Amino acid sequence: MQINGIEIEDTFAEAFDMTGTRIIITASEPDWAQRAAEAMTGFATSVIGCGVEAGIERFLDSDQTPDGRPGVAILLFSMSGSELEKQLVRRVGQCVLTCPSTSVFAGLDSEKRIAMGSRLRYFGDGHQISKKIGRERYWRIPVMDGEFVCQDTVGRQAAVGGGNFLVLAETIHGALHACDSAVRAIKRLRDCITPFPGGVARSGSKVGSKYKMLGASTNDAFCPTLREQTKSYVLDQTSAALELVIDGLNPEIVGHAMRVGIQAACEVGPACGVKKITGGNYGGKLGKHHFHLHELMSTSV
Repeated sequence: MQINGIEIEDTFAEAFDMTGTRIIITASEPDWAQRAAEAMTGFATSVIGCGVEAGIERFLDSDQTPDGRPGVAILLFSMSGSELEKQLVRRVGQCVLTCPSTSVFAGLDSEKRIAMGSRLRYFGDGHQISKKIGRERYWRIPVMDGEFVCQDTVGRQAAVGGGNFLVLAETIHGALHACDSAVRAIKRLRDCITPFPGGVARSGSKVGSKYKMLGASTNDAFCPTLREQTKSYVLDQTSAALELVIDGLNPEIVGHAMRVGIQAACEVGPACGVKKITGGNYGGKLGKHHFHLHELMSTSV
């Protein structure tokens, strides 16, 4: 299979089960909602070292938020509900509660709930008050610019992490431009994020390591400098391989995001020196979600 003269390898990307949630940060001005969101989603690229994978899903107008103020929707993914709750409370407490004029609300309705305001309320030192509206409880915590409003709990649901594809190009510059195009296309979608810096990872990993203390290590098969030392998947005419990783609230959106991203990369690919698109997998040993590239792209060729 080829798209715009670029080979789409007959392989699959392997993804795994996660649990995810969405929160909505609002503020008096859009810039402050964005600043809180950017702070909160820092150091959230991979559960391997960060405990959570998080990113900005979309920006919201005042008519799309619970309190009628401009806002940002954030998606967070982790391997368990307890870890997701821990990371959510820490990040909201350190990065949103501290940010002027912000409030935080649940953006996902589900029977499964994790704590948010019920844990953060203690910062009010006894001056906090709660109000129940319908079946939802909200906390009002006094702070130096007025009150921080925070929903008591947020919903969480089953999710999928680790959907991916790799772009192999002649130069790093070409690979970056093609990946930028793919990330921009994926960002137009809802219910998914690309958690790595700028949406792209250059340190793709494999499961395991020669060092017992590491559960993951560099994906040597795609390292150009190791072409002569390992079983290499780097083409002779390419010098860079970059990976886009996608987390989503369901398998369908992950597959759709991969399709959209690959198509966008291939549209600019010839001018960027892209030679091949492939997927990262571990022989089916990592996760049960297998996204076969030819199947995904069959409607796009």
